[in-house]
Amino acid sequence: MSDAGGQRSMTVGDFVAQAPPRLALRFLAGERGAASRSLNAARIQKLGLALAGFTHYVHAGRLQIVGHSELLFLGQLAPERRREAIGNLELDKISCILVTKGLVPPAELIEVAERAALPLIQTPLVSSAAISAITEYLSEVLAPREVRHGVLLDVYGLGVLIEGSSGVGKSECALDLIVRGHRLISDDMVEVRRTEPGQLVGSAPELLREHMEIRGLGILNVRELFGVSAISGAKQIGLTIRLERWDEAKEVERLGLDAGTLDILGVAVPFFLLPVSPGRNLSTLVETAVRVHLLHARGYNAAQSFAERHAELLGRDEKEINMDRQNGEEGQKSATMNDEL
Repeated sequence: MSDAGGQRSMTVGDFVAQAPPRLALRFLAGERGAASRSLNAARIQKLGLALAGFTHYVHAGRLQIVGHSELLFLGQLAPERRREAIGNLELDKISCILVTKGLVPPAELIEVAERAALPLIQTPLVSSAAISAITEYLSEVLAPREVRHGVLLDVYGLGVLIEGSSGVGKSECALDLIVRGHRLISDDMVEVRRTEPGQLVGSAPELLREHMEIRGLGILNVRELFGVSAISGAKQIGLTIRLERWDEAKEVERLGLDAGTLDILGVAVPFFLLPVSPGRNLSTLVETAVRVHLLHARGYNAAQSFAERHAELLGRDEKEINMDRQNGEEGQKSATMNDEL
């Protein structure tokens, strides 16, 4: 697996070795090219159009499927036409070819694949089942990802990522939240991956799973201390909260009119900045932040409602002042007329 410039990829050799067992993948030809050719997209492509002459439809980095319909098409061609159709393929752009349903490809395809070191693979699954299994697997392993320093918890069913500088109190806050009935996903290091546009999933590295570090207590096993209900598996991240020491926090929201976001892997995640100082109950503040976010998601914003009510009151007061002024002017005018009479 490699990650160059944010684009994750895996070699065809790793794919064959690590793919779900039910695919039962095996090489038919071109195995020597398995280490040099890579997959970098979860989408699967069928090779039918390319075999029919539309070779520009081949997308590099994708797995190419050859199923019953493609082999039936090749079988109806004369040997020379079949060799020509296969020879017209842009072999350098193709990562690998997967033959489904345990079918045997024509000898011409096997010869070309072996000569070009193009991995030709076979699975006993039908095309639809193979495409589903491979897409699910590649979507997982090729998802853009990064590791963030923080704590991820399940709070009221929402994945909440708590970040902040070392020693600010993230783990202590998380421990208090666990005692309150919320669930730990990962402490210290959080693996974040973008599974689809607009969706981030956070999980714990294998070594750190179910554990957390508290200064003065050391490494704690959360499952053993609080039971299985105190831990959770991977969770979609719906909110980020950053803890900052009070004297370091520069821009702190006072009214809550402007909803903040934090960019993670190109996804804008709702964001709160909470200043930390002695005497502030962080776990209560985090719970409240989650409740506020959930209310925002339902369309209610207390700050916005307050601002509208305040504007309404100001407008009403201004209207009353204008009316008083107008009444005063009319009274003055009436008094002047009486004096003239």
